[in-house]
Amino acid sequence: MSQPSAPAPLRVVVADDQAVVREGLVLLLDGLPGIDVVGAAADGQQALDLVDEHQPDAILLDLHMPVLDGIGATRRLTAEHPRVAIVVLTTYVDDTSVMEALRAGARSYLTKDADRTDIARALQAAAGGLTVFDPRVHDMLLAAAATPGPAEPSRPEPPDGLTQREAEILGLIARGLTNTEIAGRLCLSNHTIKTHINRIFAKTGSRDRAAAIGYAQRHHIG
Repeated sequence: MSQPSAPAPLRVVVADDQAVVREGLVLLLDGLPGIDVVGAAADGQQALDLVDEHQPDAILLDLHMPVLDGIGATRRLTAEHPRVAIVVLTTYVDDTSVMEALRAGARSYLTKDADRTDIARALQAAAGGLTVFDPRVHDMLLAAAATPGPAEPSRPEPPDGLTQREAEILGLIARGLTNTEIAGRLCLSNHTIKTHINRIFAKTGSRDRAAAIGYAQRHHIG
């Protein structure tokens, strides 16, 4: 009777502008069972190039890097490679850094004093669709959630029965984004985006994308 084959290793890209940190992370992760580091980048643009080349399962990403910082890289990765799990590993735990990273699409957020077991667990969990936070980040998010912020001004109702989500998608269409790019931006599936677009076409009387863009321009959507 044949033995069950071992699961494929988690393929990871590491991105950090500090060579010592980057090389240390590569050695640390490569020494763990079940993880295969397929590339190491010194800036956000290199990280994107390596993800394009290797199509990893996850990326371990610093926030403050030259050329393209971690937030910008996260936005690009979310839009262009939505299946790649993004785990932020940084020294910064301030509200702005954490919230910007999460809004941009990061799935987990760790600080650089995390040990290799924590990092490996976060990468595996993020690749499986779960979220892991450093305890300090978790406490900060709970505190932020408990503090009421200023009330946001109410948005006007979209025309012709469009929902706010449909108006948002129509605005992105008008800005030239493809279905895949919209799905990545909004963290939705391509199927869900197509369903929304069909409803948008029906409600706006648009036969095609060009007509929908014209509608958006006439109604100042986007």
